[in-house]
Amino acid sequence: MSTVLITGAARGLGLEFVKQYAAKGWKVHACARSPESLKEVAGDIHRHKLEVTDYEAVKALASELKGEVIDVLICNAGVSGTEATVLGTLDPAVWRQTFEVNALAPLMMAEAFADHVAASKDRKLIAISSRLGSITFANNGRYSYRASKAALNMEWKGLSVDLAPKGLICVVLHPGWVQTDMGGQAATLTIAQSVPSMVTVIDGLKPADNGRFLNYDGAELPW
Repeated sequence: MSTVLITGAARGLGLEFVKQYAAKGWKVHACARSPESLKEVAGDIHRHKLEVTDYEAVKALASELKGEVIDVLICNAGVSGTEATVLGTLDPAVWRQTFEVNALAPLMMAEAFADHVAASKDRKLIAISSRLGSITFANNGRYSYRASKAALNMEWKGLSVDLAPKGLICVVLHPGWVQTDMGGQAATLTIAQSVPSMVTVIDGLKPADNGRFLNYDGAELPW
């Protein structure tokens, strides 16, 4: 049986990832601040109450799951940031929280669970990032969110080098602009269009894909 661990699993993209992998017959470790909403999802689902910025709790969960083989780790938890998009209104507190959740927390998850993933057959370490983190595509506004995702992208590129000797496949995925609480109802994709496509992309990843930045449909994105 294959195993996946997903953060931010109680709603939006994370919840759909749980449903998709559970339907495939995988063992799912679903991590969320409020995992109670997962009780109605059918399958081999193991719910874990986890705040991803509580790094002692992250380490404790990694210790609890010591010896557990994790084929795919999906660092999905994130925040959009609430600052205005014009200079003169930047809020350092918003920046700190956005970077904490979007950039530091995924790296701490990767550090804590790298050996669990390395012990598996698939050995896939996935970060859900955003096209908005691409410097090539940079334009105005969304400063804290864009910068936090650019930092996440840089981290995963570094992990792809540092963890290559262990055979890990480290890939960044852009889910598209999706109709979630974060994306809003004006977004161009539904969750049902985005997540199954990402699962298909993840399923097809090979060692040669280590270090890539991919769209939800598998197309290459510039850093």
